[in-house]
Amino acid sequence: MGYKVARASEYLAITGGGIKDIKLAKKSWVFPWQSCTVFDVSPVNYTFEVQAMSSEKLPFVIPAVFTIGPRVDDPHALLLYAMLMSQHDKHSNHVNELVQGVIEGETRVLVASMTMEEVFKGTKEFKKEVFEKVQLELNQFGLVIYNANVKQLVDVPGHEYFSYLGQKTQMEAANQAKIDVAEAKMKGEVGAKERTGLTIQNAAKIDAESKIISTQRLGEGTKEEIKVKTEVQVFQNEKEALVAQADAALAIQKAALTKNSRVAEVEAGKAVAMREAELQTQVEKMNALTRTEKLKAEFLSKATVEYETKVQEANWELYDKQKKAEAVLYEKQKQAEATKAAADASFYAKQRDADGLVAMATAQGTYIKTLLGAVNNDYSAMRDFLMINNGVYQDIAKTNAVAIRDLQPKISVWNQGGGGVEQGMGSGGMKEIAGLYKMLPPVLDTVYEQTGMQPPAWIGTLRGAEPKQLQG
Repeated sequence: MGYKVARASEYLAITGGGIKDIKLAKKSWVFPWQSCTVFDVSPVNYTFEVQAMSSEKLPFVIPAVFTIGPRVDDPHALLLYAMLMSQHDKHSNHVNELVQGVIEGETRVLVASMTMEEVFKGTKEFKKEVFEKVQLELNQFGLVIYNANVKQLVDVPGHEYFSYLGQKTQMEAANQAKIDVAEAKMKGEVGAKERTGLTIQNAAKIDAESKIISTQRLGEGTKEEIKVKTEVQVFQNEKEALVAQADAALAIQKAALTKNSRVAEVEAGKAVAMREAELQTQVEKMNALTRTEKLKAEFLSKATVEYETKVQEANWELYDKQKKAEAVLYEKQKQAEATKAAADASFYAKQRDADGLVAMATAQGTYIKTLLGAVNNDYSAMRDFLMINNGVYQDIAKTNAVAIRDLQPKISVWNQGGGGVEQGMGSGGMKEIAGLYKMLPPVLDTVYEQTGMQPPAWIGTLRGAEPKQLQG
C-alpha cells in the first residue's frame, strides 16, 4: 500500500479491486489488493532497411527511420497501449520486431504496386503512402508515428538500377548545365546588345524630348508675344472704335440739325406757298365779288367761310401732327442712332438721306390724312383743294392759252336764259359776263372734258349747260 507518483514521461496502470479493467493515472493511491505498473510513453526511433521489389520485379533496399510512441492525446489509444504493450520494454526485441514487421509488410505491399520510376521520382508521395498505411496498422496497438524519414534508395548488389539512373541523371544534369551555360552566355551577349541599343534609344529619346520641350518653350514664348501684340491691337481697335463712335455721334447730330433745317425750309416754303395761295384766292375772290356781288349766294358764302375755316383748322392740325410726327421720328432716330453707333459714316450718310425721304413721306402722308379728315373723307373736295393749292388750274389755263395761241380756235359760249350770241375772236360780240355764278358751270364742264374730274358735290352738277358753238 502506498501513494504512487509517475514521472513526466510515465503513466501509472492500476488494476485490482475496485477498478473495472485498467485505471491510468499520473498519481494515485495503490492498495494492497491492487497492482500498479509504471510505463514510459516517450517515443522511440526505429531504424530499418526494408527489402522491397517493384512492379517490374526489380529489388532494392529502402533505408527508413520511424519515430513511434504511444498516443498520449487519445485515452482509448493509451489504454490499448497499456493493455498490450506496457508489460514489454519499448526497446525489447518484441516491440522492435512488431514495429518492423508492420512497417516492412506495408512497405512491400505498397512498393509492389509501383514502378521504379514512380518510387524514385515520387519520394514525397511514396513517404506519405507508407506513413498512412503503417499508421493504420499501428492504431490497433495504441501507437502513433511521430515522424518517418525514408533515406536514399539503395541498389541490391547485382542490380545497379539507381546507380545507372543516377549516372543518367548526372549526365542529363551536365548536359543541361552546358545548355544553361550556353543560354546564359547567349542571354548575356544579347542582353549587352539590348542594353547598348536601349542606351542609344534612350539617349535619342531624351534628345528628342529635349528638342520637343525646347520647341514647346519657344512656341509658348511666341504665343505670349502674339497674345501681347493681339491685346495691344485690340486696345488700339477699341480706341479707334470709340473715336469712330464719337465721329458717328457728331455726324448724327449734324445730320439731325441739317434735317431740322431742311424740314424748317420745307415748312417755310409750304407756308409761303399756302399764304400765296390764300392771297391769290382772296384776290380772285375779291375780283369775283366785285363782279358777282349780287349773285353771291348766302349758301356759297357760308360754304366758303366753312371751307376756309376747315382749311385753317386742317392746316393747324397738320402742323401740330407734323410736329408730333417729327418728335416721334426724332425719338426713333435717336434709338436707331444708339443701336448703330459703330456704323460706317458713309453708310449713315446714305441712311440719313433715306430717313429724310421717309420723314418727308410721313409728313406728306400725315398732311393728306389730315386734309381728308378735314373734308369728312371727301376725296373730290380734297383733290380740288390740292389742285387749287398747288396751282393746277392756273397751270391748265396757262397750258391751254399756250396751246391756242396764234390759232383761230372754235370757242364755245354758254348763255343761261339769254339769246344766242355769236362771236369770233375779234368781233367784240361777247357781252358783259352775266356773273360768276353763271360762269362756273361751263368752266367746270370744260375742266371735266379736259381732265375727267367732277366738281365737288356742294357746287352742283353740270346739267342744264347747253353749249353753243360759233365759228371764229
